[in-house]
Amino acid sequence: MKRDIDKLSSYIDSLNDEKKPKAHKNFNESPEIEKLMDTVRKVRSLKEPVFPEGDYSKKLAGKVLGQLSDKKPGRKKRGIWAAAAAAVVILALLLNFALYPKNTDIVFAMEQAFKEIKAYHGIIEIIEKNAEGKETVQKVREVWADKNGRYYVKELEGSETVMITANNGEKKWQMRFDEGKVFIFPSFPDPYQFTFELGNEIDRIKNAAEVKTIGEDRVSYREAAVLEVTPEGGEPYRIWVDKETKLLLKRESAMLNAIQYVAVYTSIDYHDVLPEELIAYNIPEGFEEIDKNPEQLVSNMEEAEEMLGFSFKIPNEILKGYKLDSVSVIKDGKSAKLNYISQDKENRVIVFQGKAEGEFNPASSAILGEIDGNIAEIQSPVREEYGIISGGGIYSGITDITSIRWQEDGLEFAVVGNLSLNDLASFVKNLWDGTVVLLPEDEEFLDKPQIEVPVDLNIEENEQKSVDAGHSPWKLDPVYVAQVFVSLEISPEGIVGNYPVNYEDIKVIKNNGIEAVLEVSGDVSNISKVYLKKLIRQDSTGIWTVVGYDPL
Repeated sequence: MKRDIDKLSSYIDSLNDEKKPKAHKNFNESPEIEKLMDTVRKVRSLKEPVFPEGDYSKKLAGKVLGQLSDKKPGRKKRGIWAAAAAAVVILALLLNFALYPKNTDIVFAMEQAFKEIKAYHGIIEIIEKNAEGKETVQKVREVWADKNGRYYVKELEGSETVMITANNGEKKWQMRFDEGKVFIFPSFPDPYQFTFELGNEIDRIKNAAEVKTIGEDRVSYREAAVLEVTPEGGEPYRIWVDKETKLLLKRESAMLNAIQYVAVYTSIDYHDVLPEELIAYNIPEGFEEIDKNPEQLVSNMEEAEEMLGFSFKIPNEILKGYKLDSVSVIKDGKSAKLNYISQDKENRVIVFQGKAEGEFNPASSAILGEIDGNIAEIQSPVREEYGIISGGGIYSGITDITSIRWQEDGLEFAVVGNLSLNDLASFVKNLWDGTVVLLPEDEEFLDKPQIEVPVDLNIEENEQKSVDAGHSPWKLDPVYVAQVFVSLEISPEGIVGNYPVNYEDIKVIKNNGIEAVLEVSGDVSNISKVYLKKLIRQDSTGIWTVVGYDPL
């Protein structure tokens, strides 16, 4: 019986390996074995089956033949058991087809092939393709990587030419020769995976909902099978697998927002080791080492998403006359930074986006607008103390900077540029095709205060001059102005010690840059709202004056 078990097991294994079994050439077996082999062959022709365990076929054959051997008397009973055994095989294979819908043969082959290599070296070309089929080469990079997570990536062509990103397991760095700087990052954990890193890609395919072969092609002078991969909850994308090595050669992402990315190894070879001289950290003479708040440049938005661990909002269209200059990850891998530049290189716009942390709190001096129904903080020009551009250095020496910041769908966005406010709003609208309302309509903005506060313009003019000279800067902050006013209403004889009303108890609910309404919370004041106006100068340097209030 053991001989029959081995023969049937070998027959099934040969079919799974896409080989013609030796027993198929010259049948000289018992009718029961021949019938089982015929049944296996017919079911195998429907779908490439892969059993859950490596020795599953032997166990199944042994189980069936064991039942046959227990029924030796009478050929009729042997026929009944043979039919039952055939039904068992059919059921097992059909269950395998239902439970394992992936093309697991080729996935398993990829996994095993990758286990055999220790390091690899290649040239990757990254191409952006639009809905019309127009292709633009974004990057050309040389990569070295090994099975220990160490890598060396050198940009050969693209906006960040002459740049190296490397991790030797003890130190991770990004060397930017054009800037003369080396940025230091933690070596572990390292969320960065360069585009089309083989191990990462194979893991994705293993965890996909479905993998199926859809054709054949030739890539980088190699014959390749084309697979369609459908990830869990995602859009199908395609990969090309080298028929000889069973390793990946090309990936074409799904088309999102009329853009898809193609990554292809124009050359690739496999090695026993990654050259140590490539991943030995040596800072060139004259280079500046930066290890605080480093900013890592990446290849594209897809690569940034991999590092961030979440999908961010992909721009629809860039304002005419601009192009995407670079993509980077900042704030310890929590935010993406998209850097756009005009064709004449005179204007620059930076788009920050990351996960929202807590409630949205606009800066107290900011104008309030709306983006797709969400409150937007508008600063024109930006006041650097609110942290919009601090540490960036990209706008050094430029004073006319405008920003728009808001939260939407669990993400926080900030768009900053040396453009006029209207031009920056147009940039935002083009990026996401949203509704941008910079200033509320006049008739909906300010109601008349229930109680008007008399104002002496001569006093206000002198206050403005005092602020211009560097005194009483709090007059530029509407919340502070309202806090002082409400506190003096409570204590008209003067304030000693802390203000009776906290700064945090006053909230700006409307602000168009010239007029503002603030809401007072807490139970120490009988004032519910304070109305302010810029009477002397209607720009960011103008002081705020209380013109009225609403009692409780």
